[in-house]
Amino acid sequence: MCRLFGMTTGGPRVRATFWLLDAPDSLRAQSRRMPDGTGLGWFSLGEEPVRDRAPVAAFRDADFNAEARHVVSHTFISHVRYASTGAPDVHNSHPFVMDDRLFAHNGVVRGVDVLDSWLTDVDRALIQGQTDSEFVFAYITAEIRRRGDTASGLIAAVRRIAAELPIFALNILLAESGRLWALRYPDTHELWVTTPHLTEPGAEHHLGAGREQGRVKVAAHREPTPACVLASERLDDDPGWRLLDAGELLLVDGMEASSLFPFDAPAHPLTAADLSEAESTSQA
Repeated sequence: MCRLFGMTTGGPRVRATFWLLDAPDSLRAQSRRMPDGTGLGWFSLGEEPVRDRAPVAAFRDADFNAEARHVVSHTFISHVRYASTGAPDVHNSHPFVMDDRLFAHNGVVRGVDVLDSWLTDVDRALIQGQTDSEFVFAYITAEIRRRGDTASGLIAAVRRIAAELPIFALNILLAESGRLWALRYPDTHELWVTTPHLTEPGAEHHLGAGREQGRVKVAAHREPTPACVLASERLDDDPGWRLLDAGELLLVDGMEASSLFPFDAPAHPLTAADLSEAESTSQA
């Protein structure tokens, strides 16, 4: 299956080098099993979302490796892809950007034609690829626009998708400047989090030079900075990782983390036996 990574400090700008490249199970290491695309998204000094994507594995992508070492931001979303729908192509690689938000998805949602029918021409104009993930994001974006609130729009969109479309997994990372949402839905795939609130006080993350609980080091001359990290699998063996519950929607706003459970079980759940060969291989 694809792998997700998200990190936010709530404000201070840091590098994500340790998690992306140097951790025992870094995203670069995971990409050796995820060959169909890689992408890294962050927020510029002007608070605009920036992303760089390529239809190749992260460990082969020189740009990904350089950006992982040098890009500084308060929030990152990264993704390594094993394609289930849509060919390996830059436009099918995550993260996606719409309305100043970054988005990445892990799972399978059937019924892209139905999703498309829920979109206006304005909504549809944001789509560049063929993946179920990008159509899901376009619909979430449309609901956020209609409701004028990110959380309300995200919840409304996922509720309708879960009620009307067949779902195998809908694990999501959605980021805007200053806030990060993570959804594990239902319980098909794992999604893990480690935050300063769940770790021992006074410990530190050391990016690029080893890792301890709860903090990332901004630079050698600065104090360590608290950070929240999310990943499809634990990136190291630290005991501070927590598995999100099935249906849990986690919001990290600044450095305040809160969880909601606003979703019923999918009305049309897919099992592994329902998947096509390509879908089954990608979701293993």
